Amino acid sequence: MAISDSDPRVFFAAERTLLAWLRTGLTIIAIGFMVARFGLFVRLMSLQVQPHRLDTLSLSAGLGIAFVIVGSLAIFLAAIQHSRFIATLTPHDLPPTYSKKIAIILSLLVAALGIVLAGYLLFTSN
Repeated sequence: MAISDSDPRVFFAAERTLLAWLRTGLTIIAIGFMVARFGLFVRLMSLQVQPHRLDTLSLSAGLGIAFVIVGSLAIFLAAIQHSRFIATLTPHDLPPTYSKKIAIILSLLVAALGIVLAGYLLFTSN
């Protein structure tokens, strides 16, 4: 099978890589959220034993926030790397009617929402 001059497979392979990083980052963010909220659950259960213990940022909340930030950073860096790679492709490697910006915008939006989630977890963990 001959390959034509227009071969968008390179672009789609790069986009699949970006989406794999997006899934990985979302998984890390979800793990961070669960770690932070599980720590809150444990602290609330311990209030029944020691009522005045809800005054410091717990280790699980700190680890959860760190996971959320790392996941968001992974998504942000993957979007930057993808946009740099796409800029190096020749026009015949790009599909003619497909927007190459949608995946980048989506990734940057998810990364920004991850940072907002980290802020939310930080301010509601006390």
